[in-house]
Amino acid sequence: MNIIGSVSRVKLSVITQNTYWWDQNLGKRSTFHNDSGSNHILGSGVFMGCPMKATISLHTALKPRYRAKSLQVLCKDFPRPELENTINYLEAAQLSSSFKTGPRPNIPLKIVIAGAGLGGLSTAKYLADAGHKPILLEARDVLGGKVAAWKDSDGDWYETGLHIFFGAYPNIQNLFGELGINDRLQWKEHSMIFAMPNNPGEFSRFDFPEVLPAPLNGIFAILRNNEMLTWPEKVRFAIGLLPAILGGQAYVEAQDGLSVTEWMKKQGVPDRVNDEVFIAMSKALNFIDPDELSMQCILIALNRFLQEKHGSKMAFLDGNPPERLCMPIVEHVLSLGGEVLLNSRIQKIELDPDGTVKHLLLTSGEIISGDVYVIATPVDILKLLLPNEWKGISYFKKLEKLVGVPVINVHIWFDRKLNTYDHLFLNILSPLLSVYADMSVTCKEYYDPNHSMLELVFAPAEEWISCTDQEIIDATMKELSKLFPDEIAADQSKAKILKYHVVKTPRSVYKTIPGCEPCRPLQRSPVEGFYLAGDYTKQKYLASMEGAVLSGKLCAQAIVQDYDLLVSRAQRRQTAKMSVA
Repeated sequence: MNIIGSVSRVKLSVITQNTYWWDQNLGKRSTFHNDSGSNHILGSGVFMGCPMKATISLHTALKPRYRAKSLQVLCKDFPRPELENTINYLEAAQLSSSFKTGPRPNIPLKIVIAGAGLGGLSTAKYLADAGHKPILLEARDVLGGKVAAWKDSDGDWYETGLHIFFGAYPNIQNLFGELGINDRLQWKEHSMIFAMPNNPGEFSRFDFPEVLPAPLNGIFAILRNNEMLTWPEKVRFAIGLLPAILGGQAYVEAQDGLSVTEWMKKQGVPDRVNDEVFIAMSKALNFIDPDELSMQCILIALNRFLQEKHGSKMAFLDGNPPERLCMPIVEHVLSLGGEVLLNSRIQKIELDPDGTVKHLLLTSGEIISGDVYVIATPVDILKLLLPNEWKGISYFKKLEKLVGVPVINVHIWFDRKLNTYDHLFLNILSPLLSVYADMSVTCKEYYDPNHSMLELVFAPAEEWISCTDQEIIDATMKELSKLFPDEIAADQSKAKILKYHVVKTPRSVYKTIPGCEPCRPLQRSPVEGFYLAGDYTKQKYLASMEGAVLSGKLCAQAIVQDYDLLVSRAQRRQTAKMSVA
């Protein structure tokens, strides 16, 4: 298959290549220790205070595993792209280094951080780098938040979502480098692959040529593809984008008031551009349709993907996120004197008479005190925890418009190897399945030469979140029969299900509807000593893993900048306690 871009519509037949046989004993459960010497073991649990259902249906005991015909699949790492010289990467690296090279604190702050998703982990990592003592609390017994994963009784992993690491994620890429785990990203060829809506079983590709710089490589990829858009439609779409190109960031921010559909009508962009491109893109970015999504979100993504040569290049993590990404962060924090406490769910934020945080009360009855407090939970959990005394403050009141979007992640193990490919697929053929990948091909730890495991994002999911797992699987199989008409039938008369997992997240990333941008809070709150981290907070990468990591860095930066004020506050509080005693 030609990576330069000469192929647009193809039947994605299997390509014979060398395959991975990879075993580094990743299946073992991970244990780590805090200062008290107690063990914390990764496992399953509840999603940050919201009920999350992860169900497994095992068919293995009832049906023998099918021995597939001899078949080799493409499972090949592409070279890591040259990211280190981009402006965004250098800016991210400079911010990272500032925590290590800045003045060491005379009195390290004790900073309590609630939530061990990427936002909380990032906050803890960079505060530890700056010489402070983070105490990271996680409500569940598994790390990762929205990137959490669990192991079933067969030793197979299933995840909260399908996680893709883009070249345009400079803070994520810096974090991997800082932890010395760059080799854990499996880079794929530089393409975007769409299921064809009118040709079941066929796919349309946008191939980005390596020989061209940005944005020419992206323009070339779009122009070479003639199946999804006609030339007149491409021209009208390009004309519609001219104001964004000429107006820059100010224009992009001004489009927050319009949905994608409204913006396209205003700019005279043909409806088929929406049907062929932006339905899939909207669901991939925020799990909602373009008539709900803010156009600002699309324009920001296009800017990141098209302005950097490798911006849209994708990588998969080589294994489960809690062990392969989150544990290295935890180990780093522990090595610098921090603490990480699992099964530590917050019941209440207790306040002092002056309205600042006195301590955190856990559901166990334990009281956790610190000099500084950071809430790095999803925004819906934060709103549940807010003290009544704060709810009238404008900073917190605006959070009411930020609401998490429901998402369902589906994993299905089949009794044979499907005719798939080592990449992510964007799906415009199905109104339910937004993106999917065959993880038995794309991920080293999940590799299986004889069976496929499809991981699929079921979105929009609002009308399905209360459905039974069987109803969701039945609907998924019906849609898969359109994607794989020669191999999958809704009644399982072709490929048969060995087992499945359905993971429901009733409130995931915040729903990026028009008018949300002014409601996103800065990491520094108006309450002295209280800060926020999370992808919903103010940063330029919206609701994403990159946004979560950047929010943690910005939160840590704000705390470091406020050091003198926070030390003074801690000393006043200590004096007050002594006088009372």
